[in-house]
Order: sequence, then structure tokens, then C-alpha cells
Amino acid sequence: MMDLEAQIQLLIDNAPQDGVTPQIMVSIAPVLIAIAQKLNYYQYFILQNFEQDWVLTTLSDRANPGIEKQVIYAFPTIQDVSLISDAGRDPHLLPTLMDVTQILFQLVALKPVHSIVFIETSGNLTNTVEVRRSDLEKLIQQQLQQLKTQKTVPPNIA
Repeated sequence: MMDLEAQIQLLIDNAPQDGVTPQIMVSIAPVLIAIAQKLNYYQYFILQNFEQDWVLTTLSDRANPGIEKQVIYAFPTIQDVSLISDAGRDPHLLPTLMDVTQILFQLVALKPVHSIVFIETSGNLTNTVEVRRSDLEKLIQQQLQQLKTQKTVPPNIA
């Protein structure tokens, strides 16, 4: 089991070596770690289809059935996958174990996805943490803005 620092290092090492992406990974690492530390597990299972696309679940608001959102479930154990509908029994879906930092990083790129719902207690679907893509994007923007500001301040301000 890899700790969060090691997971981040792996993301940096696997980033396209284009001179920009690894630098961005380093910059947003504190955001990914801060969120990951609020979760109970370092790794979760994500359902994927044969094309390795993540499986989206559409949730409707009980009070306003017209309001829907696309979420991805992150399961703490492979047994928990079967708690949600028939997902665990569908031969076309593969539960894939992933590092929590990779899941969070991928979330930013998944435009149709509203959030990832992390199931925090095995066997219990009511104990969840929802990480909204918009919130994650906002935190990353703030982090990058902060770093930009730090870089533009001349060192001899005194």
C-alpha cells in the first residue's frame, strides 16, 4: 500500500514529460493530498468497462426529479461493488483498484462527471464522502494562482 506522497510521485513520474505537466502535478499535489487525507482509504475500486472508461451512475434528486447528476462510485473493497445495483455481477464491468490521488486527478478531466462518491465504510452505503469536480477545480485554480503570485513577487521587496 503506497502512502500519499508515493502516489503523488508516481503521478509525477507517469505524467507526460513535456516540461509542463510534471510541474503542474507538483503544483497541485498539496490539493490532492489535502482531499485524500480526509478519506478513509489510500486506494479504491472504480468500475470500468472494457474500453477502460469509468462507469457513470446517474442520480436524481428526490425532491426535484428533474435534477440529475453523473457520479462515479469509489468502493473500499471489491465486495462493496455489488452493493450498488447489478454492477458487481455485470461481466462487462471490471472493478479496478486505483490510488486515491489518481482518482482525484482524473476527476478534473472528466467533464460530464459531477462528483466522485467515496464509500468510506465497507458494507455501508450511507457513510460516503462526495468530492465535487467543481470544488476540486476551484481548489486547484486557487493553488495555481497562489503559486503564480509567489513567483511574480520580486525577492528584494524590503
